[in-house]
Amino acid sequence: MNTLRLDITGMTCEHCALTIDKALKQLPGVKARVSYPERAAYIEALGATSVPVVLAAIQGAGYGARTDTPATSETKTEGTGENLHVAIIGSGSAAFAAAIRVTESGARVTLIESGVLGGTCVNIGCVPSKILIRAAHTAHEQAHPRFDGIKPQPPVIDWPTLAAQQQGRVDELRQAKYQAVLDGNPKISLRHGWARFLDPHTLAVGSRETESSRVTADRFLIVTGATADIPEIPGLASTPYWTSTEALATYEGPHHLIVIGASVVALELAQAFLRLGSRVTLLARGALLSREDADIGTTLQAALEAEGMQIRTQATPTAVAYDHGVFTVKTATEEVQGDRLLIATGRRPNTGHLGLDAAGVQVDPHGRIVVDDHLRTNVPHIYAAGDCTTLPQFVYVAANAGTRAAVNMTGGNEAIDLTVMPAVVFTDPQVATVGLSVDAARQHGIEADARTLTLDNVPRALANFDTQGFIRLVADKASGRLIGTQVVAAEGGEIIQSAALAIRAGMTIAELAGQLFPYLTMVEGLKLCAQAFSKDVKQLSCCAG
Repeated sequence: MNTLRLDITGMTCEHCALTIDKALKQLPGVKARVSYPERAAYIEALGATSVPVVLAAIQGAGYGARTDTPATSETKTEGTGENLHVAIIGSGSAAFAAAIRVTESGARVTLIESGVLGGTCVNIGCVPSKILIRAAHTAHEQAHPRFDGIKPQPPVIDWPTLAAQQQGRVDELRQAKYQAVLDGNPKISLRHGWARFLDPHTLAVGSRETESSRVTADRFLIVTGATADIPEIPGLASTPYWTSTEALATYEGPHHLIVIGASVVALELAQAFLRLGSRVTLLARGALLSREDADIGTTLQAALEAEGMQIRTQATPTAVAYDHGVFTVKTATEEVQGDRLLIATGRRPNTGHLGLDAAGVQVDPHGRIVVDDHLRTNVPHIYAAGDCTTLPQFVYVAANAGTRAAVNMTGGNEAIDLTVMPAVVFTDPQVATVGLSVDAARQHGIEADARTLTLDNVPRALANFDTQGFIRLVADKASGRLIGTQVVAAEGGEIIQSAALAIRAGMTIAELAGQLFPYLTMVEGLKLCAQAFSKDVKQLSCCAG
């Protein structure tokens, strides 16, 4: 093959080039060289590896990559402008972001949905969970006020009324943000049913077993999302366990909820039910939020246990039984009994029923569709986005990817850039992160310098009488540039985007320390932590400049 040049985004130093080079060397048959000055990778041989897999490997290392090589006669597809027909499988955030953008170019869209319009986020994910979490926060504040002059009042939880209010808001948002868009856009048509590829250009639509119609299109976008991944624990399959879907639709709070899992969904819902009156025992295979900096999991665990949650780490379930309304979960050291069991151990992509083999679309060993930073699969006219792909599973990533897929399907050239991607866990305190931790920086070959500011140094936290948590800034020691931020704090999600913008702008710690921040805000903690690189912040006056 001729040498293929890939333009790389997100490289900031020679260490970045070494990281990408290492990722490429792990691919079978690939020979490549990476140049930091040119911000490029040169692929000299692919072996049995495809270009989308190479692009996905670079993306997995934390960088963007694209090739501007013109389409050959083998990769061209017909249809432009008003003649273009795009079939989108799924109807969630990524699907609608794409559909709206596609129709703005004059093309027409067929949406194919097997379930409820709107996908995970509005129906069974972000929206109902955040309503439940906020309700739980209100109940907790009523029962445990932080101010001496406010007397605690045990909350009375009316579950049916709470669930009805929650579902009412879900219905409103689905109508306003999804159904109304369909009703107002004649270029988007909806078909109900399961979609399955018969060949690279044809879908069968119907039930899982029976075809009722066919759809052909110039371009296809797969945005089928993900479903709860259920572990193979002896006895579990025959029990009426909950996933997050059932937990968020309950009209009755459990007396004792057992939660298996230690990541985002497990922790958010465990704390919500705890604050709404349930006993909660959480069984974690390892540390809480084990992919994050270890201090994050330790700090959050202490906060949850202080509220009364029973947390068992290094507790892998070995068997589950259910008898007369009681779940029994066995581990190597104990048995735990409760009236409800929530399984929150991750999510798997909804790709098994799509007939991807018939279309020739490549997936990874977990069933996730492999895409490059332009959302292209290995089949030139088939794109994918959202939780069914190798992209991070965040709804804002899905929507961003859906828009860029639409641009590229209609003749544009836009890449998704994940080099600065903030994330929030909506526990209390919240966990908010962006960029690199100290350990991740070292893994990238970057010598890092970091400071950690406990919240008893932040005036707003003191005024709130809520000082649990910390703010940590991570800098590239050589340049002084901010490369990462970790926050554990009440409303930490409202802080993290300022850090993300600072990283995006290439700000140094000194520049961040010199910025104006409004006094008595939590985000001022970023400035104070930046000042801690050169000063003892305990010796500063209030709102010190």
